[in-house]
Amino acid sequence: MDYQILETKERVLADNERAAAQTREALQKSGALLVNLMGSPGAGKTTTLLQLIERLGKDFRIGVMEADVDSDVDSKTIAATGTRVIQLHTAGLCHMDADMTARGLEAMDTRGLDLIFLENIGNLVCPAEFEIGADLRLMLLSAPEGDDKPLKYPLMFQISDVLLLTKMDTAEVFGFDAEKAAARAKALNGSLRVIPVSAVTGEGYDEAAALLKEKLALRRTGA
Repeated sequence: MDYQILETKERVLADNERAAAQTREALQKSGALLVNLMGSPGAGKTTTLLQLIERLGKDFRIGVMEADVDSDVDSKTIAATGTRVIQLHTAGLCHMDADMTARGLEAMDTRGLDLIFLENIGNLVCPAEFEIGADLRLMLLSAPEGDDKPLKYPLMFQISDVLLLTKMDTAEVFGFDAEKAAARAKALNGSLRVIPVSAVTGEGYDEAAALLKEKLALRRTGA
């Protein structure tokens, strides 16, 4: 008897790509820039948002979508800065996809916003597999995680545009070699921009903020 074989994951990913393209096109028309912020639990995603909001909030209108399996602790932290924020719960899913992101954008109301961050679920695997329609994929790797993570989770490094090496003030304590981490990441993705940062010393966050300003300027000129 003949039977059909359906590759369900391929279909899911193809559908997701189409939804992501629609989101990207809509944001391009509005002039807003969407950043997919990814990294492990505890890598410093919310802290990074606070650092960037401090540096960019006076000149740009910022919105944040906080994605978590549960809880709203990060949304409360962001809301305290006066930034527009919405909490997204994934009901156990380990990533955001394009449809979930689109629904979050609609619920938050992005009118008038210049820069939108999605703080994705803390995970180095699942978020890398799903496009959300972002203009920039910004990932974090913290010193306590170790400089071997590009070897263990290559896809995340391959698909990202910018890598922030966070908590660099603890690098010596954890034996983290930033040069080795950067070299391993760049071996997977030669165009990856690597910026060591520390929320304690302020290192690197001005450079990261300047990069986002450049991207916004290009968006406004249609480049």
